[in-house]
Amino acid sequence: MNTDVIITKNISKTYGTGDIKVHALRHTNINIKRGDYIAIIGPSGSGKSTFMNLIGCLDKPSSGKLFIDGTDVSQLNENQLATIRREKIGFIFQKYNLIPTLNALENVSLSTSFAGVKNKDRLKRAEKLLGMVDLSKRMLHKPSEMSGGEQQRVAIARALSNDPSIILADEPTGNVDTKSGNRIMGILEDINNKGETVIIVTHDPNIAKRAKRILKIQDGVVSEENA
Repeated sequence: MNTDVIITKNISKTYGTGDIKVHALRHTNINIKRGDYIAIIGPSGSGKSTFMNLIGCLDKPSSGKLFIDGTDVSQLNENQLATIRREKIGFIFQKYNLIPTLNALENVSLSTSFAGVKNKDRLKRAEKLLGMVDLSKRMLHKPSEMSGGEQQRVAIARALSNDPSIILADEPTGNVDTKSGNRIMGILEDINNKGETVIIVTHDPNIAKRAKRILKIQDGVVSEENA
C-alpha cells in the first residue's frame, strides 16, 4: 500500500541571524511514499545533509511542516523526536560510526537496548541481522579487524535493529571499493524490495540511477528528476 510516509510542506532551514544567514533549504514540498527508493544528489553545500537531517528528525525546520507517518514532527520536542528516530528511522553513516571497543554483535545489539529489549532477544536479533548481511563469521570481530565494506555492512545491520520503516543512508558506498559498494547497494535494494523506504545521499551518478526516484538539490532548492 503506497501511503505517504514523509510529507514536507514548504519547509525551509536557515542558519545564522541578522545579516549573516545561510538558507540551507528553501520552501521544499516533497511527498515520499512507503516503499520508495530515492537517491538525493547535488554538489557539496547544496543542502543534501540539511534535508537528510530534517527528514531524519535530527534537526527541525525553521519554517513549514514536516510529517512522518502522519505526525507533524516540526512541532515535537527533543524527547519526542528521539522516540520517532528510535522507532521509525534507521541511519547508515558514511563513516560507519561504529563503537571501536565493541565487536560487530555488540555494535548491532546496542541500539535495541535503548528500546528496552531483553539482552537475549537483542543478541538473537543482532545475530540474525549480521547473517542477513553475510557477516555471521565476523560478528565477534571489532571494527579495526574488519574491512571498510564489512564495517558498512555492520552499520546496515545496526540500522535495521529496531525494525525501522525508513532507512536513511549517507554516502553508503563512499568509503569502499566498487565490489563492496555493489554488495552494499544490493543489500539496500533487497531491503527496499521487502517494502521498506530507502533514501540515500550519493555523489555517484551510477548509484543514483539505481534508485526509483532522484531528488536533486541545488542551492537549497529540491527538484525531482526522472530515475
